[in-house]
Amino acid sequence: MLPPGPTMPTALQAVGWAQRPFAFMERAQRRYGDIFTLRIRRGHPWVLLCDPEDVKRVFTAPAEAMRPGAGEANPLLGPLLGPRSVMLLDEPDHMRNRKFMLPSFHGDRMRGYGEMMVEVASREIAGWPVGEPFALWPRMQSVSMEVVMRAVFGDTDSQELDELRTLLRRLTDWLNDPRRLTLLTTFGARWLTRNAGFREVIEPVEAAVLREVARRRALPDDERDEGILALLEQAYDESGSPMTELQLRDELITLLSDGPTATSLAWVFERLLRHPDKLARLREEVLAGNDDAYTDAVVKETLRLCPAVPLVMRKLVQPMELGGYTIPAGTTVAPCVYLMHQREDIYPQPRTFLPERFLEQQGGRAINTYTWIPFGGGVRRCVAASFAQMEMKSVIQTMLRQVDLRPVSARSERATRSSIAFVPDQSGQVIATPRVHAGKALA
Repeated sequence: MLPPGPTMPTALQAVGWAQRPFAFMERAQRRYGDIFTLRIRRGHPWVLLCDPEDVKRVFTAPAEAMRPGAGEANPLLGPLLGPRSVMLLDEPDHMRNRKFMLPSFHGDRMRGYGEMMVEVASREIAGWPVGEPFALWPRMQSVSMEVVMRAVFGDTDSQELDELRTLLRRLTDWLNDPRRLTLLTTFGARWLTRNAGFREVIEPVEAAVLREVARRRALPDDERDEGILALLEQAYDESGSPMTELQLRDELITLLSDGPTATSLAWVFERLLRHPDKLARLREEVLAGNDDAYTDAVVKETLRLCPAVPLVMRKLVQPMELGGYTIPAGTTVAPCVYLMHQREDIYPQPRTFLPERFLEQQGGRAINTYTWIPFGGGVRRCVAASFAQMEMKSVIQTMLRQVDLRPVSARSERATRSSIAFVPDQSGQVIATPRVHAGKALA
């Protein structure tokens, strides 16, 4: 028997999830407790987990005990990323591909990304209007896209990659249409794979990515850039099985579809601008230049309060004891990022923006890898988590050195659904003033 949950018909649960997922989950938790069942799609129940002990059991279970469930939480991911994406692969293929990707996000490689991230952010800031309202989220999307493209390809100053940027923006705009997001939530991945409009925007991206791969493969060895693409191909070659075009397509689209980091950057400034004292403390630290502890705390608190995705999904291969229930094999279990981050026994004043809680324990239970879970956990924790946090810190610090921002509206922005994540409902409307340069542009 599954844990109890809302008894309304599946169609109504799907509507509640599509329109107001956070409120829907909060009501269910208040009524049913820290483990409950949602029936968003007929025949595919989700068991949501909000207790740290249950989350720990899921994250520490052997890899062979469960399958990925990301496509359950977001039916966009399968059609967009493809079945060979590291996010969607079963074991043992997932762990093999994960090992191929890990060197790109550790050691000297990570240290080399910092300067590039600052350069990309500075170039974007230089083009911002002065004294005029604009939406911060699309600007952060541009920064994040360029950061990832440089990390993947190395040199990006080419006509071919200009075309790829244009195609990626077109794809993102198509996916973020609210009507399409509602249809996707209601009817699932099958609706998207059969949609002619989706094929019209995704196929040119796939073709452009593979053309760029072919162009770089044709270069002499001494002219090839040492980006993530080169490291991936080298790792596969050393394993004795060179990457196929289909593998390349899925792994590169996975890397280039970096919506969550842009969303999190928009939320950082949406929150900071509502809390001038926190913004002043952060700017003081950044301008002093000798510490980044508070920057790190601001990033962590933003990811706690405004997680890009609300659930981490796993599909059980074997039965598992959770919350006093024996959950049968085949069930999707979902450590709930959003509700875990709202637990008052772990995060006192959970709805308040308090970066200080990550500098020293502010009462409550310990903050650990099973209670702060914006990147998931266990063997399937986001492989690029450290890269995303470094990008956030680099962009935040660059912006604070170069511009002052103020919000357009006094009202705090609410979370609304985008294709990959949950974004500020007004896209982070701000007005910028340069700190150093004058004129129409910031450079």
